[in-house]
This record gives sequence, C-alpha cells and structure tokens, in this order.
Amino acid sequence: MKLNKDFILHIADGETVLVPTGKAKFSGVVRGNKTLGAVLELLRDETTEVKIVSAMKARFDAPEEIISRDVKKALEGLRKIGAIDE
Repeated sequence: MKLNKDFILHIADGETVLVPTGKAKFSGVVRGNKTLGAVLELLRDETTEVKIVSAMKARFDAPEEIISRDVKKALEGLRKIGAIDE
C-alpha cells in the first residue's frame, strides 16, 4: 500500500495536514497528530501494515497492541477517503 498521488502531505511543528488535489474524490482537509504524521510518512513509499507497526514501535514508547490499534484506525480512515493505493 502507498499514499495516493492525489493527496499532498504537509507536516510542520508536530501537525499533519493531508490535502487532496483536484483529482481526488475526497473534498476536505485531514488534520492529524504526530502519530498520523508518522503513518503518512511511511506511506510515501510502498509498505505494509506490519511494517508500519514495526516502524512505529521503534519510534514511539507504547505497547504494541496500542500502536497496532492506532495504525489500523488510521489506515481505515485513510482508506475511506481514498488516500491509500493498494
């Protein structure tokens, strides 16, 4: 899976903003925290959910089950708006 090219990612000062281009079917702006930002950064390149969870475990001090749950929730939301190519 990978971030859809019809979305532009901007991360600054701990805030994440995902903006669709005119070609995207989604209309709006997605704002998120450092966790969503980390997930989206990893989605810039082809990856899997397992690889994202692994990278997040190395970056954040949290139990794996919480990281896994948060990654799953983020990916579900991104899929709903068409921001992920699979």
